[in-house]
Amino acid sequence: MIVMRINILQHTPNEGPGSVSAWGRAHGYEIYIYHPYQFGFLPKAEETDMLIILGGPMSPNDDAAWIIKERILIQQLIDMEIPMFGACYGAQQIAKTLGSSISQAPAKEVGWAPVYRQSEAIPNLPKQLLALHWHEEMFEIPQGAELLFSSDRVKNQGFVIGHRIIGLQFHFEPQPDNVREMVINDFPYIEGSVLKQTAADILKTPVPEDNEQVMFKLLDYLSADK
Repeated sequence: MIVMRINILQHTPNEGPGSVSAWGRAHGYEIYIYHPYQFGFLPKAEETDMLIILGGPMSPNDDAAWIIKERILIQQLIDMEIPMFGACYGAQQIAKTLGSSISQAPAKEVGWAPVYRQSEAIPNLPKQLLALHWHEEMFEIPQGAELLFSSDRVKNQGFVIGHRIIGLQFHFEPQPDNVREMVINDFPYIEGSVLKQTAADILKTPVPEDNEQVMFKLLDYLSADK
């Protein structure tokens, strides 16, 4: 049995891998978590069987050296056809690597709001899901990608490229402890959100069980022939 190595890029202490780690453990995969914003280290392309790029408060438009190095790694893995998944900033990094622009979204979305499936590319996804949003920038859909999800206020909420790349502007991966960690440490960011939810509103909303199930489906889709 070949054990996949899942390399995870985490960009802030309060946005961890959540159900991504649960998926990896369920399959018996090895999980390595890197913190490039703090330590500056990234995995090597040749030691990566899947790359997970998590969210964070930075922008792909920032000029920090480690952000640029991340995109070099992403391009290497694209060339090698290694599967990757990006959430929020992570999806933006993938999109920017592929030549798309990252810009201010029509609305700052922070809190729980529905997203709507726009594609049949990935089988058995619900038509509507309740997702956690934590962003005010958005990506342009990369050339050759298919629009996967939209929200009421931001059209470009997700994309898929073949069986190898998925990027989501929102978050399916947080489990209840992760949501609490995000809110108690980053609650000032909630102000100005078009969703008009308080920290208490976000905390009292149960994490939908469907979100972990869908996260597993997305990762299974990416790793189907690994």
